[in-house]
Amino acid sequence: MGDVAVGARSGHDGEEHRGHPVDPSGPAPDGAVMSGNSDFSAAGDENPQDEQGPRAEDETTDRAAGRPSKPRSFWKELPILVGIALVLALLIKTFLVQAFSIPSDSMQNTLQQGDRVLVDKLTPWFGSEPERGEVVVFHDPDDWLRDEPTPTPNPVQKVLSWIGLMPSAEEKDLIKRVIGVGGDTVQCKGTGPLTVNGKALNEPYVYPGNTPCSQDDQGGTFKVKVPKGYIWVMGDHRQNSRDSRYNQSDKHHGMVPVDKVVGRAIVKAWPINRWGTLPVPDTFGQGLDQKSSAAASLTVAPEGVAVAAVLPVAVWRRRRTDHAEPKKR
Repeated sequence: MGDVAVGARSGHDGEEHRGHPVDPSGPAPDGAVMSGNSDFSAAGDENPQDEQGPRAEDETTDRAAGRPSKPRSFWKELPILVGIALVLALLIKTFLVQAFSIPSDSMQNTLQQGDRVLVDKLTPWFGSEPERGEVVVFHDPDDWLRDEPTPTPNPVQKVLSWIGLMPSAEEKDLIKRVIGVGGDTVQCKGTGPLTVNGKALNEPYVYPGNTPCSQDDQGGTFKVKVPKGYIWVMGDHRQNSRDSRYNQSDKHHGMVPVDKVVGRAIVKAWPINRWGTLPVPDTFGQGLDQKSSAAASLTVAPEGVAVAAVLPVAVWRRRRTDHAEPKKR
């Protein structure tokens, strides 16, 4: 029965109404079948989607009209924020700064076992090389850590170390102080002092009770010439550090290739009560480069000779030009 009513209201009148228009406000003609819900259908025809909530077209219209749309929920935005944070952390760890943990006592008291340091990885990208006095982190150059146990991190620690939020537990890295760079001569006699290019170093950072040099037949007494592209490193706890001195039998003769250096340790970040920077000690600012006063004078002498030789010629040419010019009338 309802189908007949819908058909009538949609304009498809039956044969009995052809040629006899029906007054919508008047009574229904005899024989017309009315649906019991005709009033509801008539009201629904005016706005059939009123009961279905806002349409997609309305949302598009709101955006086109500049009306603000409903904000995305926090839980939908959270994965996006976490993803952005992870990407930024990975970029920072790869190119800028990375955290490292101090595994031993070889750098006491400058660094204690368990300290966390932040290492600058940016400056090596611009061609900067390690300098004397810096505390640097470097990859094991030739199995220096062969006798050291390697910790086994859990999956969470692996993820956090991969993105740089925790120090790496699997990488074989060491941390020492740079004593000599390419071209330097480093020497230890007896208990010290340690000398670089013949100049004694005043080393207040050496562990209390230690001597700057060690008297032993395993490498504590030495004299080495550092090749270009290498550095000579030593720990601040001189009698408890297996550094360049005790690896002179390896393929690099105890030297560390510059390309093995990860970066310079710049800050003690954790624990918070030990926070502080790691500056270069003043003893390395006393002019340790191998350049004597005679060599310095040789670099200046050619310039002075050149000036002295050119000046008379310039004066002579100037006078000759003045005489050659005709006098003005």
